[in-house]
Amino acid sequence: MSRLRLLALLAALAVALSGCGLGGGQGDDDVSLLVTRDFGARTLGSFGPGPVEGSETIMRLLQRNFEVETRYGGGFVQAVDGIAGGREDGRPVDWFYYVNGVEADRGSASSPVHGGDRIWWDFRDWGTAPRVPAVVGAYPEPFVHGLNGKRWTTRVECVPGQEDLGPCGDVARRLGDAGVVAAKSLVATEGGDENLRVLVGPWQDLRFDRAGRLIDDGPQASGVFVRFSDDGTELQLLDARGEVARTLGPGSGLIAATRWEDQPPTWFVTGTDQEGVKAAVRALEEGALGGRYALAVADDVGIPLPVVEDRGGR
Repeated sequence: MSRLRLLALLAALAVALSGCGLGGGQGDDDVSLLVTRDFGARTLGSFGPGPVEGSETIMRLLQRNFEVETRYGGGFVQAVDGIAGGREDGRPVDWFYYVNGVEADRGSASSPVHGGDRIWWDFRDWGTAPRVPAVVGAYPEPFVHGLNGKRWTTRVECVPGQEDLGPCGDVARRLGDAGVVAAKSLVATEGGDENLRVLVGPWQDLRFDRAGRLIDDGPQASGVFVRFSDDGTELQLLDARGEVARTLGPGSGLIAATRWEDQPPTWFVTGTDQEGVKAAVRALEEGALGGRYALAVADDVGIPLPVVEDRGGR
């Protein structure tokens, strides 16, 4: 069964289960909507942050702000402002949505909006990575509000000896500035299955983590379009087809997120070496990460991932 058909069937089932939708209630504040294409390379429109009705769903919020075509009982988005799923240049393309940086696991017609939600619809190529389970483009979410109205606890995992000083301490302080109180532990410490984890350190020290192994397995496993060399000293940046577009050397950083099974996302603030990690920490802020799937850093310049051919505008 094709991914498109599977998503459509799941969406139709979600609509059937949701009945007539949610009842009215008090509205939610500080909700934002971003609509882009090509992994965030081009912005098509946005809403908020602002208040929405208490009965709002993610589908209705999109429909209030854009021209939307649906299929399968109204639970599946086929097109937004005339941009429709199907194939482009021989590649499969479709609409995907994220809430607070986490890929949706149910139809938007049955997904209520919660206060603080950052909702992002993106039209992208899914031939290489059918799933991109987590992205960094909603920072400081999901640390502040979590998902589905439930906030996760946050744990910053550090390389031994870096718990309070250096990049690991800097990451904890940046999260604190956003109102997030993060516990600290050593990398790959047991008992983190219910935590939103942030791993900080050179890639060679992180790659043996369960979520790190997903990144080493490629974008089809993790949704992160990079590849580190065997010794971790080179960082290859991939395009949407999974092909190498650029190679970075010493001093290069990476901020990326993925998800191990159904656990909360795991974030990586990492690099080819300690200087690369420091560069990634400096980029850990909303202005640099907004609307990005992942971000590489070279010479303190952010490089959105995957590498996408410039189609003009953002």
